[in-house]
Amino acid sequence: MTAMRAILFFLLFLSPSLLLALPSALPAPGGVAILDLGSSQDTPLAEFDGERVAVVRGENGWQAVVGLPLSLQPGEQRIEVSWPDGRRSWHGFTVQHRDYAESRITISDERMVSPGPEEMKRIEADRVRIRAALATWSDSTPDFDFAVPAEGRFSSGFGLRRFINDQPRNPHSGLDIAAPVGTPIHAPAPGRVILTGDFFYAGKAVMLDHGHGLLSFYAHLDSIDVHEGQELDRGAPLGTMGMTGRVTGPHLHWGVYLNRTQVDPELFFDR
Repeated sequence: MTAMRAILFFLLFLSPSLLLALPSALPAPGGVAILDLGSSQDTPLAEFDGERVAVVRGENGWQAVVGLPLSLQPGEQRIEVSWPDGRRSWHGFTVQHRDYAESRITISDERMVSPGPEEMKRIEADRVRIRAALATWSDSTPDFDFAVPAEGRFSSGFGLRRFINDQPRNPHSGLDIAAPVGTPIHAPAPGRVILTGDFFYAGKAVMLDHGHGLLSFYAHLDSIDVHEGQELDRGAPLGTMGMTGRVTGPHLHWGVYLNRTQVDPELFFDR
């Protein structure tokens, strides 16, 4: 074994301290499943429900880090894995039940509850831009060990079954952090800015690509201090907290995506 190979072997297989920190495993709707795929010198490709999922080097070989939709029913699921030598394998896991609480809010601006034709045109244009950003895949090695992006109170948790003016809406897709307007917001991990804009529901917002389908989203900002294409270090300023878009008060809506799936941000940091 050459000296260079010996060094690489140590880095990849014998030094757990240098391996990536992974999110907390929670194989439930809105959670994250972490699956061992086995050892190989070549990187496998894994898919779940037609979407490519993150594959990273673990202590004992490759691991798939899979985002699970809130709509997923408890029961048996599996991912499909393709290996560079042509092999294919399937790795199963069990999705557990998870209860989410209910949230009821009142919004006085009726346009934000029942948009008219002009508002719907803007909403659809927003969706096109956001969907395009969510399709981003880069081969950058993701850092799953997030820092909380802003100081404040966790005011609304992920997955809450929401009612707005007593009308049922989609579950809450992120973690809300409440603080005064102007509170600084920072990148929780290294990433690249892939979307900025002023959207109907999200207000002023930013999306970051952290690699391998791991994305993060920041909504209701008062100001944006980054531009699309910008590379950011952990802790870089993104902007300031505000109350733009559909809100009842100043806060940051923080969303995290894996394989185009909204997952619980609290799985990515040590509370």
